[in-house]
Amino acid sequence: MALACAMVRGGNTASRTRDWLIVLAQKMGFDAVSVNVSIDAVSISAGRSGTFTTGMREVGPPAVDTSRIIALEQIAKNATVGVSPDEIAIQLANLETRTHLHSRLAICIAMGVASGAFAFLNGAAALEAGASAIGGSMGQWLRSYLSRRHFNQYGSAALSAAAATGSYVLVAALLSHYGWTFAHYPAGFIGSVLFLVPGFPLIAALFDLLHYQTLAAVSRFIYGAMILLAVAFGVSIVIAVAGIDISRQPAPELTYPLKLLLRALSSFLAASALAMLFNNSLRAVLGAGLLALAANQLRLTLIDFGMMLAPAAFFAALAIGLVALIAELRFAVPRVALIVPPVLIMVPGIYAFEAIVYLNRGSMLDALQAFAICSFVIGALAMGLATARLFSSQ
Repeated sequence: MALACAMVRGGNTASRTRDWLIVLAQKMGFDAVSVNVSIDAVSISAGRSGTFTTGMREVGPPAVDTSRIIALEQIAKNATVGVSPDEIAIQLANLETRTHLHSRLAICIAMGVASGAFAFLNGAAALEAGASAIGGSMGQWLRSYLSRRHFNQYGSAALSAAAATGSYVLVAALLSHYGWTFAHYPAGFIGSVLFLVPGFPLIAALFDLLHYQTLAAVSRFIYGAMILLAVAFGVSIVIAVAGIDISRQPAPELTYPLKLLLRALSSFLAASALAMLFNNSLRAVLGAGLLALAANQLRLTLIDFGMMLAPAAFFAALAIGLVALIAELRFAVPRVALIVPPVLIMVPGIYAFEAIVYLNRGSMLDALQAFAICSFVIGALAMGLATARLFSSQ
């Protein structure tokens, strides 16, 4: 029971949690095991020699910790036949003493790098990307501070979003005061809150849905939607106070070879930084960065040659899913750990930002148009990942 709760609390999918729990229960001598998982509770019924027992335990506040997921799966995988609950409890207690792979300062810096790189990918120039990096770092610092003091996650998300975008606005105002011009304001503004997008639970929910783990999938979707609403609330406050101008400007003029190089670098940096946020090992961080570099370059190149946004996103997500499947089989790294960072940088943040702003201003037709484009692209990303999942039996 404790192993299952630790897996779910670390962000593992319900399907993988169930599979590994059954493996461990069989090694412990149980004949039949039934597992029911949601984002906040786990219930298990196990039987041996015709006698059944049922237990339930609350999971606790959800989080994301890839290295912990891998370690917990290794406990189940390496357990010997006849292992006792006490032995498992000792291993779990030892795991709790392990420290995070990356320091809080490193994570704050990484989120700044990710925000700046994401801003560039959405059309920001150097000034906007730099201000976005500062905003992302400040927002992550506040979120980390609130998390250590066990603040409500939804309130923390809203406050962090306000801090990130507010820092961006203040930096932009300060630089503009000294004569620097921000020509691509919205791209940098929305880039500063990339780190708050709950990609891990949303993609885990998609995978659970594909494996008929409906309860876990629905609860994860609701949790992710609530986090997104909280982020939108925080961003909306800054928009209302600062009176953000959302008129879209063309991306900076660059030669095509230089654009390809900067895109590749930005994709690699953004995904690698996000992988650090999920407490991935260095190998997984580099793997996520390289996968993002190739897949996002594919997506943007297809768009350059005239393909619509949604089909390009589908092919990129399909490539990510297939490569992550191979990596999981070869290196025993959970697919979701490699999938989330590359997919997050493909989220059409500018359109989501426009939808929020237009809704605040009462421009319903413009808001619906932006929301439709955003929804089609996100749906295409989900379909690409789902299609790649068809090639796996797990």
